[in-house]
Amino acid sequence: MAESILLERQGAVAAVTLNRAQVHNAFDDTLIAELTAALQSLATDSAVHALVLTGAGTTFSAGADLNWMRGMAQASESENRDDALRLAKLLRTLQFFPKPTIARVNGSAYGGGVGLIACCDIAIGVAGAKFSLSEVKLGLVPAIIAPYVVQAVGPRQARRLFVSAEVFDAAEAARIGLLHQCVAPEQLDAAIDRQLHFLAKGGPAAQHEAKQLALRTAGMTLEACERIDVENAELIARLRVSTEGQQGLSAFLDKRPPRWAAKD
Repeated sequence: MAESILLERQGAVAAVTLNRAQVHNAFDDTLIAELTAALQSLATDSAVHALVLTGAGTTFSAGADLNWMRGMAQASESENRDDALRLAKLLRTLQFFPKPTIARVNGSAYGGGVGLIACCDIAIGVAGAKFSLSEVKLGLVPAIIAPYVVQAVGPRQARRLFVSAEVFDAAEAARIGLLHQCVAPEQLDAAIDRQLHFLAKGGPAAQHEAKQLALRTAGMTLEACERIDVENAELIARLRVSTEGQQGLSAFLDKRPPRWAAKD
């Protein structure tokens, strides 16, 4: 496995670690491609009955990598659309992974990192972790992760978080449904092991069907997500090349407030 992610197996459990601790496990093209490929391979491996997704170091994922964002700012609308569709494929692959998935949220998560958490069946995070959907500060929107975040926290909470871009803590993440459980850092592994203990008691075929039943009953199907992903990729591509999006990305990369930001 290439170095952007690590794959370990313990019996019937596969643990996938985002392995870019030096940049807080931020997404780039390589990480997206490698994580998608790993999930696709594990999905068809009959020896794997559960998946744990986590981050190296003290951060789960900071979202988009700075160099990746520079590329977005300079790319054409069609290139941005293709870029967004690759991230969309990763999230769909995780959302519809045929076996139970656990997000081991070892630290803070922003943007796309929040999307990964929302796509997992079970999410347990450490107290002290911070979360944010900060895209509007850049003149953008969390388009690709939106279907999964809205399903996880509900439209009312999503509306607040999408438009405010506020930072919230792990206790709030648990209250609104992004996390199922918030624990002390030293209790994280025990909490994950407890969930794996319960998962090991279920029949793999039944768990697969139960997961699909829950998604289908909530109105989320693979075909519907594929259609929404195309629309949302077009939306984010258009915003990235818009005047406001260009100003927001430039301001962020230059470490200055955008023109529209209110002064404190």
